[in-house]
Amino acid sequence: MTGHPTRRSALVGAAAAAAAASAAGQAWAEPAPVTLLNVSYDPTRELYKAYNPVFAENWHRRTGQTLTIEQSHGGSAKQALSVLNGLQADVVTLGISGDIDELAQKGHLLSENWQSRLPNQSTPYHSTVVFLVRAGNPKRIRTWADLLQPGLQVITPNPKTSSGGRWNYVAAWIAALKAPGGSEASARAYLERLYRAVPVLDSGARGSTTTFAQRGVGDVLLAWENEAFLAQQELGPGKVEIVTPPLSVLAEPPVAWLDTVTARKQTTAVARAYLEGLYSERGQEIIGQAFYRPLTLKAQARFGARFPHVPLVNVRDYGGWARLQPQHFADGALFDQLYRPVK
Repeated sequence: MTGHPTRRSALVGAAAAAAAASAAGQAWAEPAPVTLLNVSYDPTRELYKAYNPVFAENWHRRTGQTLTIEQSHGGSAKQALSVLNGLQADVVTLGISGDIDELAQKGHLLSENWQSRLPNQSTPYHSTVVFLVRAGNPKRIRTWADLLQPGLQVITPNPKTSSGGRWNYVAAWIAALKAPGGSEASARAYLERLYRAVPVLDSGARGSTTTFAQRGVGDVLLAWENEAFLAQQELGPGKVEIVTPPLSVLAEPPVAWLDTVTARKQTTAVARAYLEGLYSERGQEIIGQAFYRPLTLKAQARFGARFPHVPLVNVRDYGGWARLQPQHFADGALFDQLYRPVK
Protein backbone atom coordinates (compact mmCIF):
# COMPACT_ATOMS: atom_id res chain seq x y z
CA MET A 1 0.00 0.00 0.00
CA THR A 2 1.44 3.39 -0.99
CA GLY A 3 1.59 6.42 1.33
CA HIS A 4 -0.76 9.32 1.21
CA PRO A 5 0.01 11.43 -1.93
CA THR A 6 -0.11 14.77 -0.18
CA ARG A 7 2.14 13.64 2.66
CA ARG A 8 4.61 12.06 0.22
CA SER A 9 4.78 15.29 -1.82
CA ALA A 10 5.38 17.32 1.30
CA LEU A 11 8.24 15.04 2.33
CA VAL A 12 9.82 15.18 -1.11
CA GLY A 13 9.49 18.98 -1.16
CA ALA A 14 11.08 19.33 2.26
CA ALA A 15 13.99 17.11 1.23
CA ALA A 16 14.51 19.13 -1.95
CA ALA A 17 14.42 22.38 -0.01
CA ALA A 18 16.95 21.03 2.50
CA ALA A 19 19.25 19.91 -0.30
CA ALA A 20 18.97 23.29 -1.99
CA ALA A 21 19.72 25.08 1.26
CA SER A 22 22.73 22.84 1.85
CA ALA A 23 24.02 23.49 -1.66
CA ALA A 24 23.54 27.22 -1.23
CA GLY A 25 25.36 27.10 2.09
CA GLN A 26 28.27 25.28 0.48
CA ALA A 27 28.34 27.77 -2.40
CA TRP A 28 28.59 30.69 0.00
CA ALA A 29 30.94 29.03 2.49
CA GLU A 30 34.03 31.01 3.40
CA PRO A 31 37.11 29.84 1.44
CA ALA A 32 39.60 27.68 3.31
CA PRO A 33 42.17 29.71 5.27
CA VAL A 34 45.54 30.26 3.62
CA THR A 35 49.06 30.99 4.88
CA LEU A 36 51.81 32.91 3.09
CA LEU A 37 55.50 32.84 4.02
CA ASN A 38 57.43 36.04 3.27
CA VAL A 39 61.18 35.37 3.37
CA SER A 40 62.84 38.74 3.75
CA TYR A 41 66.11 40.38 4.72
CA ASP A 42 67.05 41.88 8.07
CA PRO A 43 65.74 45.47 8.27
CA THR A 44 62.19 44.84 6.98
CA ARG A 45 60.72 43.40 10.18
CA GLU A 46 58.90 46.58 11.13
CA LEU A 47 57.71 47.29 7.59
CA TYR A 48 55.99 43.94 7.12
CA LYS A 49 54.79 43.79 10.72
CA ALA A 50 52.79 46.92 9.88
CA TYR A 51 51.80 45.94 6.33
CA ASN A 52 50.73 42.32 6.88
CA PRO A 53 47.60 42.87 9.00
CA VAL A 54 46.43 45.68 6.72
CA PHE A 55 46.73 43.48 3.64
CA ALA A 56 45.21 40.44 5.38
CA GLU A 57 42.16 42.45 6.45
CA ASN A 58 41.74 43.87 2.96
CA TRP A 59 42.11 40.40 1.40
CA HIS A 60 39.43 38.98 3.71
CA ARG A 61 37.11 41.84 2.87
CA ARG A 62 37.61 41.22 -0.88
CA THR A 63 37.53 37.41 -0.91
CA GLY A 64 36.16 36.19 2.40
CA GLN A 65 39.37 34.20 2.89
CA THR A 66 41.29 34.29 6.17
CA LEU A 67 44.97 34.94 5.52
CA THR A 68 47.90 34.37 7.85
CA ILE A 69 51.26 35.86 6.85
CA GLU A 70 54.43 34.48 8.37
CA GLN A 71 57.77 36.30 8.24
CA SER A 72 61.37 35.10 8.11
CA HIS A 73 64.32 37.49 8.38
CA GLY A 74 68.09 37.29 8.08
CA GLY A 75 70.97 38.29 5.87
CA SER A 76 69.68 38.42 2.29
CA ALA A 77 72.19 35.97 0.81
CA LYS A 78 71.62 33.56 3.70
CA GLN A 79 67.86 33.82 3.20
CA ALA A 80 68.21 33.10 -0.52
CA LEU A 81 70.34 30.06 0.31
CA SER A 82 67.69 28.81 2.75
CA VAL A 83 65.07 29.05 0.00
CA LEU A 84 67.37 27.21 -2.41
CA ASN A 85 67.75 24.53 0.26
CA GLY A 86 63.99 24.06 0.54
CA LEU A 87 62.45 26.81 2.68
CA GLN A 88 58.94 27.09 1.20
CA ALA A 89 58.67 30.83 0.59
CA ASP A 90 55.59 32.06 -1.24
CA VAL A 91 57.20 35.47 -1.66
CA VAL A 92 60.73 36.77 -1.23
CA THR A 93 61.41 40.41 -0.38
CA LEU A 94 65.19 40.44 -0.43
CA GLY A 95 67.78 43.17 -0.28
CA ILE A 96 69.35 42.76 -3.69
CA SER A 97 68.21 41.60 -7.12
CA GLY A 98 71.12 39.20 -7.46
CA ASP A 99 69.77 37.07 -4.62
CA ILE A 100 66.45 36.58 -6.43
CA ASP A 101 68.33 35.93 -9.69
CA GLU A 102 69.98 33.03 -7.87
CA LEU A 103 66.55 31.57 -7.08
CA ALA A 104 65.62 31.83 -10.76
CA GLN A 105 68.86 30.59 -12.27
CA LYS A 106 69.95 27.93 -9.78
CA GLY A 107 66.68 26.93 -8.16
CA HIS A 108 64.35 27.45 -11.15
CA LEU A 109 61.78 28.70 -8.63
CA LEU A 110 60.58 31.57 -10.82
CA SER A 111 61.04 32.98 -14.29
CA GLU A 112 64.32 34.73 -15.08
CA ASN A 113 62.31 37.76 -16.28
CA TRP A 114 60.76 38.12 -12.81
CA GLN A 115 61.71 41.82 -12.53
CA SER A 116 59.36 42.71 -15.40
CA ARG A 117 56.28 41.33 -13.60
CA LEU A 118 55.83 44.26 -11.20
CA PRO A 119 56.36 48.01 -11.59
CA ASN A 120 59.73 49.71 -11.20
CA GLN A 121 61.71 46.51 -11.83
CA SER A 122 59.80 44.81 -8.98
CA THR A 123 61.15 47.36 -6.50
CA PRO A 124 58.31 49.01 -4.49
CA TYR A 125 60.60 51.14 -2.30
CA HIS A 126 64.15 52.51 -2.17
CA SER A 127 66.77 53.21 0.43
CA THR A 128 70.41 54.25 0.55
CA VAL A 129 73.51 53.95 2.74
CA VAL A 130 74.16 56.43 5.56
CA PHE A 131 76.47 56.76 8.56
CA LEU A 132 75.10 56.32 12.09
CA VAL A 133 77.43 57.99 14.62
CA ARG A 134 77.51 58.62 18.36
CA ALA A 135 75.76 61.70 19.74
CA GLY A 136 77.60 64.89 18.86
CA ASN A 137 79.54 63.08 16.13
CA PRO A 138 82.77 63.16 18.21
CA LYS A 139 84.88 61.81 15.32
CA ARG A 140 83.51 64.49 12.96
CA ILE A 141 82.60 61.96 10.30
CA ARG A 142 81.10 63.60 7.21
CA THR A 143 82.54 61.89 4.15
CA TRP A 144 83.70 58.46 3.02
CA ALA A 145 87.30 59.62 3.42
CA ASP A 146 86.64 60.36 7.11
CA LEU A 147 86.11 56.63 7.72
CA LEU A 148 89.87 56.10 7.37
CA GLN A 149 90.80 58.14 10.45
CA PRO A 150 93.48 56.37 12.52
CA GLY A 151 91.94 54.26 15.26
CA LEU A 152 88.35 54.67 14.00
CA GLN A 153 86.20 51.53 14.24
CA VAL A 154 83.65 50.93 11.47
CA ILE A 155 80.71 48.55 11.89
CA THR A 156 79.25 46.95 8.76
CA PRO A 157 77.83 43.49 8.03
CA ASN A 158 79.47 40.76 6.01
CA PRO A 159 78.91 41.41 2.28
CA LYS A 160 79.10 37.67 1.61
CA THR A 161 75.90 37.07 3.58
CA SER A 162 74.17 40.45 3.87
CA SER A 163 72.69 42.61 1.14
CA GLY A 164 73.18 45.61 3.42
CA GLY A 165 76.84 44.65 3.61
CA ARG A 166 77.06 44.54 -0.17
CA TRP A 167 75.31 47.89 -0.60
CA ASN A 168 77.73 49.40 1.97
CA TYR A 169 80.73 47.91 0.22
CA VAL A 170 79.63 49.03 -3.25
CA ALA A 171 78.77 52.53 -2.00
CA ALA A 172 82.27 52.83 -0.50
CA TRP A 173 83.88 51.43 -3.66
CA ILE A 174 82.01 53.84 -5.95
CA ALA A 175 82.79 56.80 -3.66
CA ALA A 176 86.49 55.89 -3.87
CA LEU A 177 86.31 55.55 -7.66
CA LYS A 178 84.67 58.97 -7.97
CA ALA A 179 87.05 60.71 -5.57
CA PRO A 180 89.61 63.09 -7.17
CA GLY A 181 92.22 60.92 -8.85
CA GLY A 182 90.14 57.81 -8.17
CA SER A 183 90.99 54.57 -9.95
CA GLU A 184 90.50 50.82 -9.59
CA ALA A 185 93.77 50.64 -7.68
CA SER A 186 92.94 53.50 -5.32
CA ALA A 187 89.45 52.09 -4.71
CA ARG A 188 90.92 48.72 -3.78
CA ALA A 189 93.40 50.41 -1.44
CA TYR A 190 90.55 52.36 0.16
CA LEU A 191 88.51 49.21 0.75
CA GLU A 192 91.49 47.39 2.26
CA ARG A 193 91.99 50.19 4.77
CA LEU A 194 88.24 50.46 5.45
CA TYR A 195 87.76 46.78 6.24
CA ARG A 196 90.93 46.76 8.35
CA ALA A 197 88.95 49.10 10.63
CA VAL A 198 86.01 46.68 10.97
CA PRO A 199 86.32 44.75 14.27
CA VAL A 200 83.48 42.31 13.59
CA LEU A 201 81.42 41.28 10.55
CA ASP A 202 77.89 40.33 11.57
CA SER A 203 75.98 38.11 9.16
CA GLY A 204 73.14 40.61 8.68
CA ALA A 205 72.33 44.31 8.89
CA ARG A 206 70.21 43.99 12.03
CA GLY A 207 73.05 42.20 13.78
CA SER A 208 75.41 45.07 12.95
CA THR A 209 72.88 47.58 14.26
CA THR A 210 72.71 45.63 17.52
CA THR A 211 76.51 45.53 17.74
CA PHE A 212 76.72 49.30 17.34
CA ALA A 213 73.61 50.52 19.13
CA GLN A 214 73.13 47.97 21.92
CA ARG A 215 76.63 46.63 22.53
CA GLY A 216 78.28 50.02 22.01
CA VAL A 217 80.97 48.74 19.66
CA GLY A 218 82.44 51.05 17.02
CA ASP A 219 82.48 54.73 16.16
CA VAL A 220 80.28 54.58 13.06
CA LEU A 221 77.75 52.16 11.60
CA LEU A 222 77.30 51.88 7.83
CA ALA A 223 73.60 51.23 7.54
CA TRP A 224 70.48 51.18 5.42
CA GLU A 225 68.89 54.60 5.83
CA ASN A 226 65.68 53.09 7.21
CA GLU A 227 67.66 51.03 9.71
CA ALA A 228 69.50 54.12 10.93
CA PHE A 229 66.20 55.96 11.45
CA LEU A 230 64.76 53.00 13.36
CA ALA A 231 67.83 52.77 15.60
CA GLN A 232 67.63 56.49 16.32
CA GLN A 233 63.94 56.16 17.14
CA GLU A 234 64.44 53.13 19.37
CA LEU A 235 67.36 54.55 21.32
CA GLY A 236 65.69 57.93 21.86
CA PRO A 237 67.05 61.47 21.59
CA GLY A 238 70.66 62.26 22.34
CA LYS A 239 72.11 58.82 21.64
CA VAL A 240 73.02 58.62 17.96
CA GLU A 241 72.95 60.85 14.88
CA ILE A 242 72.49 60.15 11.19
CA VAL A 243 75.07 61.55 8.80
CA THR A 244 74.22 61.46 5.10
CA PRO A 245 77.41 61.32 3.04
CA PRO A 246 77.81 63.64 0.03
CA LEU A 247 77.45 60.66 -2.31
CA SER A 248 75.72 57.33 -1.80
CA VAL A 249 74.12 54.46 -3.68
CA LEU A 250 70.53 53.89 -4.81
CA ALA A 251 69.62 50.76 -2.85
CA GLU A 252 66.80 48.88 -4.58
CA PRO A 253 65.45 45.93 -2.57
CA PRO A 254 63.21 43.87 -4.91
CA VAL A 255 60.25 41.54 -4.35
CA ALA A 256 58.90 38.46 -6.15
CA TRP A 257 56.56 35.53 -5.77
CA LEU A 258 57.99 32.04 -6.36
CA ASP A 259 56.01 30.34 -9.11
CA THR A 260 56.87 26.74 -8.28
CA VAL A 261 55.95 27.13 -4.60
CA THR A 262 52.76 29.14 -5.10
CA ALA A 263 51.56 26.83 -7.89
CA ARG A 264 51.96 23.82 -5.63
CA LYS A 265 50.32 25.56 -2.65
CA GLN A 266 47.68 27.28 -4.85
CA THR A 267 48.66 30.66 -3.43
CA THR A 268 49.71 32.47 -6.61
CA ALA A 269 46.77 34.89 -6.65
CA VAL A 270 47.16 35.98 -3.03
CA ALA A 271 50.97 36.09 -3.24
CA ARG A 272 50.85 38.34 -6.29
CA ALA A 273 48.18 40.57 -4.73
CA TYR A 274 50.28 40.81 -1.55
CA LEU A 275 53.21 42.26 -3.50
CA GLU A 276 51.03 44.45 -5.72
CA GLY A 277 49.55 45.96 -2.58
CA LEU A 278 52.94 47.45 -1.73
CA TYR A 279 52.49 49.79 -4.70
CA SER A 280 49.06 50.99 -3.52
CA GLU A 281 48.76 54.32 -1.74
CA ARG A 282 48.13 52.55 1.56
CA GLY A 283 51.13 50.32 0.99
CA GLN A 284 53.29 53.31 0.09
CA GLU A 285 52.15 55.12 3.21
CA ILE A 286 53.25 52.17 5.37
CA ILE A 287 56.56 52.10 3.47
CA GLY A 288 57.17 55.77 4.25
CA GLN A 289 56.27 55.27 7.89
CA ALA A 290 58.89 52.51 8.05
CA PHE A 291 61.53 55.00 6.79
CA TYR A 292 61.88 53.54 3.31
CA ARG A 293 61.72 55.96 0.38
CA PRO A 294 58.33 55.49 -1.34
CA LEU A 295 57.58 55.70 -5.05
CA THR A 296 54.26 57.51 -5.44
CA LEU A 297 54.08 61.28 -5.58
CA LYS A 298 51.51 61.39 -2.80
CA ALA A 299 53.69 59.38 -0.42
CA GLN A 300 56.80 61.32 -1.44
CA ALA A 301 55.01 64.58 -0.67
CA ARG A 302 54.07 63.28 2.76
CA PHE A 303 57.40 61.75 3.76
CA GLY A 304 59.94 63.44 1.51
CA ALA A 305 61.05 66.00 4.08
CA ARG A 306 62.55 63.31 6.30
CA PHE A 307 64.89 62.10 3.53
CA PRO A 308 67.86 64.38 2.79
CA HIS A 309 68.65 65.00 -0.84
CA VAL A 310 71.84 63.21 -1.84
CA PRO A 311 73.21 62.17 -5.24
CA LEU A 312 72.48 58.44 -5.52
CA VAL A 313 74.57 56.33 -7.88
CA ASN A 314 72.87 53.45 -9.69
CA VAL A 315 74.81 50.18 -9.71
CA ARG A 316 73.58 49.57 -13.26
CA ASP A 317 76.12 52.21 -14.30
CA TYR A 318 78.81 49.84 -13.01
CA GLY A 319 77.60 46.67 -14.67
CA GLY A 320 74.79 45.83 -12.24
CA TRP A 321 74.78 42.92 -9.83
CA ALA A 322 75.35 40.40 -12.60
CA ARG A 323 78.85 41.86 -12.87
CA LEU A 324 79.44 43.09 -9.32
CA GLN A 325 78.55 39.83 -7.57
CA PRO A 326 81.21 37.65 -9.25
CA GLN A 327 83.73 40.48 -9.40
CA HIS A 328 83.59 41.36 -5.70
CA PHE A 329 81.74 38.74 -3.64
CA ALA A 330 82.21 35.30 -5.17
CA ASP A 331 84.60 32.98 -3.34
CA GLY A 332 88.12 34.19 -4.02
CA ALA A 333 86.94 37.48 -5.55
CA LEU A 334 88.02 40.99 -4.51
CA PHE A 335 86.46 41.04 -1.04
CA ASP A 336 88.12 37.75 -0.08
CA GLN A 337 91.42 39.11 -1.39
CA LEU A 338 91.35 42.33 0.60
CA TYR A 339 89.64 41.37 3.87
CA ARG A 340 91.74 40.15 6.78
CA PRO A 341 89.81 39.42 9.99
CA VAL A 342 90.90 41.40 13.02
CA LYS A 343 92.82 39.16 15.46
